[in-house]
Formats: sequence, C-alpha cells, structure tokens
Amino acid sequence: MTDYTLLIDGQAVAGAATMGVVNPATEEVFAQCPIASEDQLNQAVAAAKRAFRSWSATSVEDRQKVLDAIADAIEPHTDELARLLTQEQGKPLGNAQMEAGRLAATLRSASALKLKGRSVETQDGRRYEVRRRPLGVVAAIVPWNVPLGLMANKIAAALITGNTVVVKPAPTTPLSTLRFGQLVKDAVPAGVLNIIADDGALGPLLTAHPDIRKVSFTGSTATGKRVMAGAADTLKRITLELGGNDAAIVLDDANPKEAANGLFQGAFRNSGQICVAIKRAYVHNSLYDEVCDELATLCEGAIVGDGLEQGTQFGPIQNKAQFERVKELIADAGRTGTIMGDKGAKPDKGYFIRPQIVRDVSDGARIVDEEQFGPILPVIRYEDPEDAIERANASAYGLGGSIWSSDVRRAEALAAQMDTGSVWVNRHPDLGPNVPFGGAKQSGFGVEMAEEGLEEFTQVQVIGGWA
Repeated sequence: MTDYTLLIDGQAVAGAATMGVVNPATEEVFAQCPIASEDQLNQAVAAAKRAFRSWSATSVEDRQKVLDAIADAIEPHTDELARLLTQEQGKPLGNAQMEAGRLAATLRSASALKLKGRSVETQDGRRYEVRRRPLGVVAAIVPWNVPLGLMANKIAAALITGNTVVVKPAPTTPLSTLRFGQLVKDAVPAGVLNIIADDGALGPLLTAHPDIRKVSFTGSTATGKRVMAGAADTLKRITLELGGNDAAIVLDDANPKEAANGLFQGAFRNSGQICVAIKRAYVHNSLYDEVCDELATLCEGAIVGDGLEQGTQFGPIQNKAQFERVKELIADAGRTGTIMGDKGAKPDKGYFIRPQIVRDVSDGARIVDEEQFGPILPVIRYEDPEDAIERANASAYGLGGSIWSSDVRRAEALAAQMDTGSVWVNRHPDLGPNVPFGGAKQSGFGVEMAEEGLEEFTQVQVIGGWA
C-alpha cells in the first residue's frame, strides 16, 4: 500500500491528519489520504513565494527543461496513475489511461509555447516595450471529475510562464494528484510546485491568502462565486472554469442516427460528469422520435460497472452527494417527462446510474434548466431553429454548445448566434491544447490552454518612453 504524502518545499511531508478515500464503485474506503493543516498550507504558500524569485528569473528554455523532466518522470507510471484514478474517481480504466497519458502531453505542449513581447512606437518617436511578467504564487484548485487532466492544464501554464504553484485537489479525489507529486518531486526545484490535500476546509483559506497572486479554479458555479468573493480583498487575478448547461441543437437536415450517436457520446462520457458535456438536446420535430428512439437504444446497450472491470463503458457517479442529487433530478424528470433507455444491468452496490434520456420535456423543468452532471439527457422538441437558439441562450450558463447539420455553412451561421465560449459543429466537445477554452456568463471567465491561456498567468508590463 502506498503511503501518500503532501509535497511542500520539495519535501514529501506527512499530513497533520488523515482521512479515508472512498471507491465510488464499492462505497468502501480503499486508502488513507493525508490532510494538510492550516499551518502546512501557510508553509506551502511561503515556500512557493520564496521560490518565485529565482524561478521567475529563469529563462523560458530552462523552464521548458523542467516541464519536460516532469513529463519524463511520470510517463513510466501512466498505468499506475490510471488505476489509482479509476479507484478514486470511478471512470473506466481505458478512459483513466487516456487522462493519465495526457499529463505528459499537456506539459510538453505547454513547454513548446512561448509568449512574445512587442515594441510600440508613438507618433512622436518614443518607443515602448510591451512585456509579460509572471504574477507570483498561483493556487490551482482542481475538481473531482477530471483531476489529473485539469491539474495538468493549470500547472503547465503557470510554470512555463514563471509562476510558482500550490495545488489543491478535490477532497474526494486527492490520491492521483498526491502520487503525481511524489513522482515529480525531484524533477522540480524546491518550492516551485507544492501539493496539499484537505477535507474541504482549506479552499477558502487558500483563495483568501494574501500571498496568493492568482487563483485558477475549476468547479461548480456556486463554489466559483465563493472563490471570487474570497479573492476580492486582495484583488487576485482569477480564472474560473465553472458549470455548464450545454445545449446541442439538431437541425432538420441532420442524419438522425449519426446525430444521436454524437449526442450520446457528448452527453454521457465520464457518466455525464464533464462540465462541457451536452446537458440539453434540442431536436427538430421532424427528427424527434427517431433521435429519441436511437438514443434510448444506445442507453440500453451501455455497459455500466466498476471501471476496473474489463468491458466497462460507464462507471459510477463519483461521490454520494452527487449521486443523491442526480437521483433526485431523475425522480423529478419522471414527473415532467418520459424516461427512456433505463434498462440493463448495473451493480447492486456503488453509486451507479445507467445512461438514460428524458423525452416530452420542456424548458422550465429542472432537468432542462439545471446542470445535472450525471448520465441523464433531456431531449426537447422544437420547430424553428431561431427559437431553439433563443431557448438555448436563455440559460444562465454559457460554457459550450453545438449545432448538428448536414450543411456546415448553415450550422456555422447558427453557431455564431450561441452565447457560449465554445461552439462546435457536428461534435461536442472538441478540446485541444492549442485551442483556447473558456466560458461566458455564469460559466466563468478567463481562458485555459493555448497562448491565450498562458496570458492569464501573466501581467502586462510596459517599459519605455525614450526616443
């Protein structure tokens, strides 16, 4: 059994206390996790602040070498990290292997990016240099749905731009992040990367800490509002990637079978526990019955079970609180619409919910208006595409959206009307390290990935005035 430790100032450190970590497929504690005290949080921030002076002064080339060294350290342990991720998060092992494998790829992609300064000359001949400087200590607060992948996005961008980092994983999925810290401890200068874990008590202390210069947070909109409030006193920079209620709009010229397959994949990957998953599908009346029937068939054929078992396609809901909330939404959906596809086997024990759809449901129902974050998809009928766009935009969220059509130009024209940070055509989602990603409205602000994501971790500084 692995003895998990915190990473503070380059040292593996025992926590002030421990807590059990539950496998959502069995509902049983399978490992113990160290819990950092407030004093240890302060030590981690202080170490990052000390390390910032030298780390920020290193060349981009030297930082690239460190990111590549981190990637080299974790690549041989991809299978180990994946298995641990499946045990604590629940996702099928194949999906966990892809997430763990993307760790190194994300680090290498970020190390290949470089922000460039520029010169500006005024009309009277004075010259200025526009540069980007690192901010300082960054708090990277990571959710439970994609813990390794989202951590990688944050630390890669923060480190390559010259910041130092304190990472805090979600209390229900801390182990793969802590194990990552143990594997890379000797690849990173002391204090540059610190990792602490908690039982939910340290987040507000971290976001309000006076020596934290930026918070990069991924999680629910409700928690994001608390992060923003906690950062207000010191006017910290913030990147918030928050909840979504992504709408997919299937036009009357779409291939119904192809569209249904795309909707199924976009809605139910990771058992629906993805912020940018499809949460609502608006389907034209002429295709509605065929798309619903095809979706129901796909749901009935889904293989649900323990992610460690071969052949499993969909694992459990990650934690009991979310499990109970999704069950509540399903019960309400059964009163406002017709549930289809909820057939087939699932384990008797564990936080398992089979993929299913709700048809004959309308805007105003909880399952349509709220972010379910689970494997249930409402399918709403419409006649006029402009009306569908208006209904999709009526949400307080604006993370992603998609248009499904055999006419790409028609789809592109409608996509431009969606009030979301990203809109895809005939796919959902489609993310890449060189494509910026961020939300609109209450889905957050700021950008991750690509050069725009790097800029989020920097301060513009203008130097000059000479002729």
